Amino acid sequence: MAKKALITGITGQDGSYLADLLLSKGYEVHGMVRRVALEDPVHRLQRLRDILDKITLHSGSLESYASVFNVVEKVRPEECYHLAAQSFVSYSFEDAFSTINSNVNGTLFILSALHEKAPSCRFYFSASSEMFGKVKESPQNEDTPFHPRSPYGISKVAGFDLTRNYREAYGMFACSGILFNHESPRRGFEFVTRKITNGAARIKAGLEKEVRLGNLEAKRDWGFSGDYVEAMWLMLQHNEPDDYVIATNTSHSVREFAEKAFHAAGLDWEKYVMVDERFYRPAEVMILQGDYSKAKRVLRWKPKISFDQLVQIMVEEDMRLVGTPFS
Repeated sequence: MAKKALITGITGQDGSYLADLLLSKGYEVHGMVRRVALEDPVHRLQRLRDILDKITLHSGSLESYASVFNVVEKVRPEECYHLAAQSFVSYSFEDAFSTINSNVNGTLFILSALHEKAPSCRFYFSASSEMFGKVKESPQNEDTPFHPRSPYGISKVAGFDLTRNYREAYGMFACSGILFNHESPRRGFEFVTRKITNGAARIKAGLEKEVRLGNLEAKRDWGFSGDYVEAMWLMLQHNEPDDYVIATNTSHSVREFAEKAFHAAGLDWEKYVMVDERFYRPAEVMILQGDYSKAKRVLRWKPKISFDQLVQIMVEEDMRLVGTPFS
């Protein structure tokens, strides 16, 4: 009999890749989505368009415990992947209240509902490298102290601690993946990597004249989302629940990402990229780089797609979307 998995955030980048992976492994895949997504499937379920007939979607809101409880009670999952969150760091400064409310309470609601209705379910929480924030050491590993520098990062620390508490207090199989930045052609257009690759493609097609960015010197550890969802799955297959850093152990600046993306599009980035101080964060995180040696040792996981390959596939897809041949 097929294993039953519930994914929150299934309509997002990671959720869609995870759904693809679980289907390929023979799972019965369920997703919790907002009602508005079911009412506007063309736009809001676009990443799932090729698998909509293979998955079951349930209307629910992470801001309502009753709503979460009902979905968990109906599905009774054997594995639950909690990916849903307000995940855009810059927006978390603009609306800290809703970020904290949805990210912290949403995690608590899921954990509580599972504890009540599916206590043997294995739970994955999508933590973030933004929890490290003002880092005290590089690269960062599972023992590096947290010093978040945004409401988003703070909300993820709370979710991480809630997950650990349910593991220790109730014996739940609950894991956190501390995922460093991970991108793909399915990344939202508001994120800097997609803003760059989409901007390069549109400039090449004559549709735009420039791309405005914030801090070009900030460095991030960028991997491929498709690789990272495999790590999520591996965590829930292991004998013991634990927390893992998922990263590539390399870091690149925003400037370097822009240079490579525009080069892939056949353009000189310096002619088109403008620095705009409006896009600077109130409290900047200058460098994040993850040490994934524990995941490599325990889960036998390692990233497959390199930084250069990642930039290439993103630019290639964005050029295809605007109708410009990629050469």
